[in-house]
This record gives sequence, C-alpha cells and structure tokens, in this order.
Amino acid sequence: MPRFKFLSYLLMLLSLLLLDYGSSLLYVEGLGVNWGTMATHELPPKSVVKLLQDNGISKVKLFDADESTMTALAGTDIEVMVAIPNDLLLPINDFDRAKEWVRNNVTRYSFNGGVNIKYVAVGNEPFLESYNGTFIGLTFPALRNIQNALNDAGVGSSIKATVPLNADVYFSPPENSVPSAGQFRGDILDHMTQIVQFLHQNSAPFTVNIYPFLSLYADEHFPVDFAFFDGVPQPIMDGNTPYTNVFDANFDTLVSALKTLGFGDMPILVGEVGWPTDGDRNANIGYAHRFYNGLLPRLAQNKGTPLRPGYIEVYLFGLIDEDAKSVDPGNFERHWGIFRYDGKPKFPMDISGRNQPNKFLVAAKNVQYLPKTWCALRSDADLSDPQKLADNIDYACSYADCTALGYGASCSGLDTAGNASYAFNAYFQAQNQDPRSCNFQGLAGITNQNISRGSCDFIIQMGTSSSWRLLPFSLAFLMSTMVLLL
Repeated sequence: MPRFKFLSYLLMLLSLLLLDYGSSLLYVEGLGVNWGTMATHELPPKSVVKLLQDNGISKVKLFDADESTMTALAGTDIEVMVAIPNDLLLPINDFDRAKEWVRNNVTRYSFNGGVNIKYVAVGNEPFLESYNGTFIGLTFPALRNIQNALNDAGVGSSIKATVPLNADVYFSPPENSVPSAGQFRGDILDHMTQIVQFLHQNSAPFTVNIYPFLSLYADEHFPVDFAFFDGVPQPIMDGNTPYTNVFDANFDTLVSALKTLGFGDMPILVGEVGWPTDGDRNANIGYAHRFYNGLLPRLAQNKGTPLRPGYIEVYLFGLIDEDAKSVDPGNFERHWGIFRYDGKPKFPMDISGRNQPNKFLVAAKNVQYLPKTWCALRSDADLSDPQKLADNIDYACSYADCTALGYGASCSGLDTAGNASYAFNAYFQAQNQDPRSCNFQGLAGITNQNISRGSCDFIIQMGTSSSWRLLPFSLAFLMSTMVLLL
C-alpha cells in the first residue's frame, strides 16, 4: 500500500476511534443513577454492581453507606456518592462524630482497589416544607463538619460534601413567574446563603433534585407537553428566551437564585431526575419512555439550558423499583426505577442518548425466583360478608405493595375478585410463598396457574430477600389472626 494511502487510512481510522471515544466520554461522564434499597426483596449488592457494569453505568448515588453495598462497589472504579440520612444530621453536628463517620464510611474505603468515592450527600432534601423545619438548623453545621472532617483526613480535595435539595428551596414570585426572577425561599434564605458560600469555598457543587412529573402530579391543569422535551405549542417567554420544558425552566430558576447570592457560576449537580412508571394516571411506561427519550439525547449532546449551556452532571432516579418505600408522597414512589424489582428493564432504553438498539439496557443476570405459584381468591369463597373481604384485602396491602391497584395505575381496571387476588398474591410473595400466608380466613388458595391479567402483572418474587425488611411470618400470622378476629 502506498505510504500516503496508508497514512490516510490510519488517520481516518484514528478519527473514527476518537469520535467513538468522545461519544463514550459524554456517556460515561454525564450520567449516574440513584441506587435505593427500600425493598422487601433486594437483588444482592454484587448483582446490582454487575448490572451497573453490564449497562455501562459509571456513577451511582446512594442513600446511606451500607457496608455490603460499599464492599460490592470496591475495586470497580464506579464513582460513588455516599449519603448521611437526615436522622444522623443531629449527631453529625458534633465534629468528633463527623470525623468518626468519615473514618467509618469514607477513609475506610480509601485504598488501592477500594471505593471510588466522589461526594458525600449530607442529608436528603432536609428543607422540605413537610418536615416542618426539623432539619433546617442542623443541615449547615453537619455539612461544615463533614467537609472539614474530609479535609482533616486528607481527602477533601477529591471528595466533596454537598446537600441534595428539593427544587422547593427556590421559586419565582407570582408577579414575575419566569426563571430569571428566581430566588431562594425567604424562610431559609440565611441558611441557604451559608450553604452556598461554604460550597463555593470548598469547590463543591450545589445539588438539586428536579421532578417534572411532580409538576404534572400536583396540578391537573399543568400543560402536559411542558413536562417533556419534544415541544410545546407555545413556549414560555422570559424576555427573549423561550422555554419549552419545565426542566430547563426549573434549572434556570436555580441559576438565577444562585446569581442573587453572587454565585451565578456555581457548578450544579442534578441529584435526582426521572419518571415513575406506575401508581398514578400520569405514571406509566409510555410517559416514562417519552421523558427519557427527550432527556438522554440532550445530556449526550451537552445541550444544557438557556442560562447554563453545556455539560450537566445528572443522576437518574432511580435504578430499581423499591416496594417498601413510603407512599406518603404518592403511590408512584415505589415505581421510579428504570429496572423492575428483579432487574429487568421496563422498556428499551439506550442511556447513552444515542438510541442504538444494540445498546439498550440489559437485565440482571442469574436472578433466582420462587416457584411459579400464586395466591388467589378461591372460586368457591363465601363472599356473603363484604366487610370480611375488605378487611383481608386491607390487611394484605398493609404488608405488601398494592400501589398498582390505585386510580389510574396499571391494575386499576380489575374487578373486586381481581383486586382481592392481587392483594393476596402480593402478600403471599412478600412472605416468600409461605403456605400459611395464603389463607385469609378461608378466602384464598394457592394456584399454579398464572393469574396475571393483561398489563396487570401478578409477580413471582425473587428467591433472595432482605429478611430484616420483612415482617417475620410468625409475627405477621399472629397479627393477622388478631386483627381479623376483632
């Protein structure tokens, strides 16, 4: 081959490799996921880490610093944000306790082949108005103590403390409801000023959780298309700047609020963003797919927002469904995962944002399930006492996840018998298919026939469980007997 042709060929090959490498960097650098563990049956931590690796996910945000989770992450190079729950903020207000926490949960893993910790999340949305101010005075001292403890331990230059905050800490006033008018809430302004100044001094990012779904959930008149990224009939104008989606508007409201404090260029990390797939009429597979199909290509292109174009560090919420989460905010809380409870993808999705079918999410491997048996309402059950049936359904749903039965959810179309069977089966599976858990005063029985109906899935639970999260059966059986006999 002539030399010039060889060089030309080599340069072309190199450019293709660099293009692919550059695309991979966008994908690797720009996206993480939240790994929550509030489930009655969890995939083993090592299986979850393998799931992350198989899907090319290189960043993970945790909600604690559980030893089994951290051990599974060791040696993987996955970037990790460990977390301090809100109930530990008070103890961490003592600097010695903060140093102890850092020793036990950070520097303990700082060795060759250890855990690649990048951030420490101090609390989780501690300024939510629903907390009635419980954590407002505790958050900044805890943040300061943790960062100073990291500095004292010699890791503060590479590991930064931050506070994941809900988007309700800032707003635009009603008389000028545009992003450029953003400001922090008056009741927490002093605290936010302290936090922002301290983050700046330590080169740490501001962390915010943004949920377009919640805008739709909270206001039935909210324009649906504005929650997504594929266009609205009429953009909202902020001066000469058009806004076509709530994510951009929300993010830029924060940028403006930071600017009012003199820190308009502060790095912003999106700690949580996603779309639930069940538990509400707007929480479904179709909307979730639409949301991610808009979000992910934007992240891959480093498009940013009107006030902050370019790269944004983002963590999707969440990785796997959590059937033991509180449903106080809404039934959708248990359905944020891009994977089902068993590690199966909910819909085709290429998280690189390039929508390549050969790069769609892959399922967790070697998942073990309980036998293919279900618990259902008996065909010959005596239903002459409607209250008896209702009490048994209520009891089952007190200890199992029945959120799919709610209004507008995936199983909301079932009849009374279907509702009962769903509830009984959910309890039966949660109790590891113990035969005694499928009786309900003679109303239920075990079947080998799959009783799922259409899009309503009557699950078979995984064979592994976190027993500390389960109500021990002997106690459950005793309580069931007592409650139902009252």
